[in-house]
Amino acid sequence: MKNKRDTMQIETRVSLREVMRYHPTTIDSKATVAKAAATMCHDEVGSCIVLQNNIPTGIITEQDINCKVVAKDIKPGSITVSEVMSTPLITISADKTVGDAGQMMVKHHVRRLPVVDGTQVVGIVTVRDILSVASEINEIMTELMAINREDLVEMGICDRCHTMSDDLRRIDNLMLCSTCREEDNLV
Repeated sequence: MKNKRDTMQIETRVSLREVMRYHPTTIDSKATVAKAAATMCHDEVGSCIVLQNNIPTGIITEQDINCKVVAKDIKPGSITVSEVMSTPLITISADKTVGDAGQMMVKHHVRRLPVVDGTQVVGIVTVRDILSVASEINEIMTELMAINREDLVEMGICDRCHTMSDDLRRIDNLMLCSTCREEDNLV
């Protein structure tokens, strides 16, 4: 954590390898859209990375199928994946961080990023994967903030001597004034 202009920023360097899903669903570019849909249903995923000669060249998503095939009343078995896939494929290197992936998703307006090592697809990271990490970080930050609140100075009535004070501090779940803290050598 670091403070900049009275705002708190959290720096995280979580490796993509820790959150990405390994062995993403792939499909050959010559396969039909019907085959892609069946593959997505079988694997319970929302996309397939499209390969041409084992090199990732695009991605086909449920939205691609809905908007480019179904909405146009095209028979899914009569059209190939390469005709409706989203391309160029935006990828990210496996040595990058979750923050890098999030920035790329925002910049390119995508919700899924295939993770590559050279030209080989090794995984995929989605918005949902990033949000799960963000959720965990938020929980940790909430707990850290609660711990740090013990040092905050507050105004109110001392829990021990019941006098008004503008210098209360939380000590062992009690709000104590400076006099009571001095008595306990807690200054």
